[in-house]
Amino acid sequence: MEFLQPSSWTEALQMKSAHPEAMPIAGGTDVMVDINLDRHRPSAIIDLTRVAELSEWGMEGELLRIGSGVTYARIIGELGDRLPGLAMASRTVGSPQIRNRGTVGGNLGAASPAGDAHPPLLASGAIVELASVAGNRRLPVGDFFTGPKLNSMKKDELIAAFLIEPAKGPQQFCKVGTRNAMVIAVCSFAIAVDPVRRHIGTGIGSAAPTPIVAGDAERFLESVLDEGGMWERPSAVDPRAIERFGELVAAAARPIDDVRGTAAYRRHALAVMARRSFGWAWEEHRVRASA
Repeated sequence: MEFLQPSSWTEALQMKSAHPEAMPIAGGTDVMVDINLDRHRPSAIIDLTRVAELSEWGMEGELLRIGSGVTYARIIGELGDRLPGLAMASRTVGSPQIRNRGTVGGNLGAASPAGDAHPPLLASGAIVELASVAGNRRLPVGDFFTGPKLNSMKKDELIAAFLIEPAKGPQQFCKVGTRNAMVIAVCSFAIAVDPVRRHIGTGIGSAAPTPIVAGDAERFLESVLDEGGMWERPSAVDPRAIERFGELVAAAARPIDDVRGTAAYRRHALAVMARRSFGWAWEEHRVRASA
């Protein structure tokens, strides 16, 4: 196995161009597990830990641009107030040691349907920035995932960063598993309430071949809030509407039976998580509005 260790972003892109088969590694929390279990043994590895640019974040216009090497621990500690949904999801990733090493960029690259960072990124409409020696390109995170553990990266590309708007309203993340962390999600759900745009964002994990949004559920709940004038005057939402929202979230899923749970259980859990997470987020919005 060839080991490549660039010290700059330019050098990393040149190495990836010269060795398109090389596997990029940052925290190694996915790659090293596969190597240790002999599931996959790449012919070459590009260690990105010395590329300082990937560990930086800052504002780009109205969006946060977060380098692909920023760890879960830093998301929680440095960006939790601006990205509460992603911070909640980050707290459920592995152990403290894993959160200190693992990165959202690595989670994106692995493209697992069960990736904990994916639902909040979808709910917030994040953008993935890819780079090669030929230049950069950006695409919506929903277009980045193409299949189970598959993504739209070209062989000579690396993930440079993701861009995401700071939360304009309450966000929530829920995950069903045998415990809160150190477990692969049976299913997960994220919601982002944006009272400025009057938009409800959703993200579903571990219940389809790729992470997905529940578009019909979003539009239904937005119409309920619009028709009730509740964006301007937040009040209690009809329980029947919340029930229907949960049903539509469950209907958006395309789960399978596997060792972690059945398809029926996943749909049931998603409906429950959708109802509860919206309830928590909407109550937070009501409290803020009345303050």
